[in-house]
Amino acid sequence: MVILESRVTPEWVDYNGHMNDAEYARVFSLGVEALMDHIGLDATGRDRHGYTIYTLETHLCYRREAHEGQPLRVALTLLDRDTKRLHVFFELLDVEGNLLATSEQMLMGIDSEAGRPAPFPEDVEAAIAALPLAARDAWPALAERTIGIRR
Repeated sequence: MVILESRVTPEWVDYNGHMNDAEYARVFSLGVEALMDHIGLDATGRDRHGYTIYTLETHLCYRREAHEGQPLRVALTLLDRDTKRLHVFFELLDVEGNLLATSEQMLMGIDSEAGRPAPFPEDVEAAIAALPLAARDAWPALAERTIGIRR
Protein backbone atom coordinates (compact mmCIF):
# COMPACT_ATOMS: atom_id res chain seq x y z
CA MET A 1 0.00 0.00 0.00
CA VAL A 2 1.59 3.30 -1.10
CA ILE A 3 1.08 5.74 1.78
CA LEU A 4 3.15 8.70 0.54
CA GLU A 5 4.53 10.18 -2.67
CA SER A 6 7.29 12.77 -2.49
CA ARG A 7 10.38 14.03 -4.29
CA VAL A 8 14.01 14.55 -3.22
CA THR A 9 14.28 18.27 -2.46
CA PRO A 10 17.53 20.21 -3.03
CA GLU A 11 18.03 20.73 0.72
CA TRP A 12 18.01 16.93 1.26
CA VAL A 13 21.09 16.46 -0.97
CA ASP A 14 24.48 16.36 0.75
CA TYR A 15 28.11 16.87 -0.24
CA ASN A 16 28.15 13.39 -1.85
CA GLY A 17 25.55 14.49 -4.40
CA HIS A 18 22.75 12.25 -3.14
CA MET A 19 20.12 12.27 -0.43
CA ASN A 20 21.68 12.58 3.01
CA ASP A 21 21.18 9.60 5.33
CA ALA A 22 19.18 11.69 7.82
CA GLU A 23 16.73 12.66 5.08
CA TYR A 24 15.74 9.04 4.55
CA ALA A 25 14.57 9.11 8.17
CA ARG A 26 12.67 12.33 7.39
CA VAL A 27 10.85 10.65 4.49
CA PHE A 28 9.90 7.69 6.69
CA SER A 29 8.72 10.12 9.38
CA LEU A 30 6.50 11.72 6.74
CA GLY A 31 5.28 8.20 6.02
CA VAL A 32 4.25 7.82 9.67
CA GLU A 33 2.39 11.14 9.44
CA ALA A 34 0.64 9.94 6.27
CA LEU A 35 -0.35 6.74 8.09
CA MET A 36 -1.68 8.82 10.99
CA ASP A 37 -3.75 10.90 8.55
CA HIS A 38 -5.04 7.69 6.94
CA ILE A 39 -6.27 6.24 10.26
CA GLY A 40 -7.91 9.45 11.45
CA LEU A 41 -5.11 10.96 13.51
CA ASP A 42 -4.58 14.06 11.39
CA ALA A 43 -4.48 17.39 13.29
CA THR A 44 -8.27 17.38 13.74
CA GLY A 45 -8.32 13.76 14.91
CA ARG A 46 -5.43 14.30 17.33
CA ASP A 47 -7.24 17.27 18.86
CA ARG A 48 -10.62 15.51 19.01
CA HIS A 49 -9.23 12.37 20.65
CA GLY A 50 -6.39 13.93 22.67
CA TYR A 51 -4.33 11.16 21.15
CA THR A 52 -1.20 10.77 19.04
CA ILE A 53 1.41 8.22 17.97
CA TYR A 54 5.04 8.08 19.05
CA THR A 55 7.82 6.15 17.38
CA LEU A 56 9.42 3.79 19.91
CA GLU A 57 12.02 2.13 17.71
CA THR A 58 13.16 2.25 14.12
CA HIS A 59 15.58 0.25 12.02
CA LEU A 60 16.66 1.96 8.80
CA CYS A 61 18.36 0.08 6.00
CA TYR A 62 19.89 1.93 3.04
CA ARG A 63 19.85 0.08 -0.29
CA ARG A 64 20.38 2.65 -3.11
CA GLU A 65 21.10 6.34 -3.54
CA ALA A 66 18.37 8.88 -4.24
CA HIS A 67 19.15 12.09 -6.13
CA GLU A 68 17.80 15.62 -6.31
CA GLY A 69 14.40 15.85 -7.94
CA GLN A 70 13.90 12.08 -7.94
CA PRO A 71 10.28 11.02 -7.29
CA LEU A 72 9.81 8.79 -4.26
CA ARG A 73 7.06 6.50 -3.01
CA VAL A 74 6.70 5.09 0.48
CA ALA A 75 4.88 1.76 0.71
CA LEU A 76 3.52 0.46 4.02
CA THR A 77 3.21 -3.10 5.24
CA LEU A 78 1.46 -3.64 8.57
CA LEU A 79 3.35 -6.50 10.21
CA ASP A 80 1.52 -6.69 13.54
CA ARG A 81 -0.70 -4.74 15.88
CA ASP A 82 -2.37 -4.78 19.24
CA THR A 83 -4.65 -2.35 21.10
CA LYS A 84 -2.03 0.41 21.27
CA ARG A 85 0.96 -0.57 19.10
CA LEU A 86 1.67 -0.88 15.39
CA HIS A 87 4.63 -2.81 14.00
CA VAL A 88 5.10 -1.38 10.51
CA PHE A 89 7.51 -1.82 7.63
CA PHE A 90 8.07 0.99 5.14
CA GLU A 91 9.78 0.64 1.76
CA LEU A 92 11.14 3.70 -0.04
CA LEU A 93 10.87 3.12 -3.79
CA ASP A 94 11.76 5.01 -6.95
CA VAL A 95 9.33 5.30 -9.90
CA GLU A 96 10.62 2.04 -11.39
CA GLY A 97 9.90 0.23 -8.12
CA ASN A 98 13.56 -0.11 -7.14
CA LEU A 99 14.07 -0.38 -3.38
CA LEU A 100 16.01 2.62 -2.05
CA ALA A 101 15.63 2.05 1.71
CA THR A 102 13.50 0.37 4.35
CA SER A 103 12.38 1.38 7.81
CA GLU A 104 10.92 -1.07 10.29
CA GLN A 105 9.21 0.73 13.16
CA MET A 106 7.34 0.13 16.38
CA LEU A 107 4.73 2.83 16.91
CA MET A 108 2.86 3.45 20.18
CA GLY A 109 -0.50 5.12 20.68
CA ILE A 110 -0.32 7.84 23.31
CA ASP A 111 -2.93 9.70 25.36
CA SER A 112 -1.68 13.25 24.74
CA GLU A 113 -2.97 14.64 28.03
CA ALA A 114 -1.51 11.91 30.22
CA GLY A 115 1.61 11.45 28.08
CA ARG A 116 1.17 7.70 28.53
CA PRO A 117 0.39 4.75 26.25
CA ALA A 118 -3.33 4.14 25.74
CA PRO A 119 -5.53 1.99 23.50
CA PHE A 120 -6.44 3.40 20.11
CA PRO A 121 -9.69 5.41 20.06
CA GLU A 122 -12.59 3.37 18.66
CA ASP A 123 -12.74 4.97 15.19
CA VAL A 124 -8.94 4.87 14.87
CA GLU A 125 -9.01 1.20 15.87
CA ALA A 126 -11.61 0.57 13.15
CA ALA A 127 -9.42 2.30 10.54
CA ILE A 128 -6.40 0.24 11.64
CA ALA A 129 -8.46 -2.96 11.49
CA ALA A 130 -9.26 -2.12 7.85
CA LEU A 131 -5.56 -2.05 6.92
CA PRO A 132 -4.25 -5.26 5.37
CA LEU A 133 -2.20 -7.22 7.90
CA ALA A 134 0.67 -9.19 6.35
CA ALA A 135 0.65 -12.89 7.11
CA ARG A 136 3.78 -13.84 9.06
CA ASP A 137 5.13 -15.90 6.16
CA ALA A 138 4.56 -12.96 3.77
CA TRP A 139 6.63 -10.39 5.69
CA PRO A 140 9.21 -8.53 3.59
CA ALA A 141 12.59 -10.26 3.50
CA LEU A 142 14.27 -7.29 5.18
CA ALA A 143 11.89 -7.26 8.17
CA GLU A 144 13.28 -8.33 11.56
CA ARG A 145 16.88 -7.75 10.58
CA THR A 146 19.47 -7.48 13.29
CA ILE A 147 22.64 -5.47 13.15
CA GLY A 148 26.03 -7.02 13.74
CA ILE A 149 29.28 -8.10 12.16
CA ARG A 150 28.86 -11.54 10.61
CA ARG A 151 31.66 -13.92 11.47
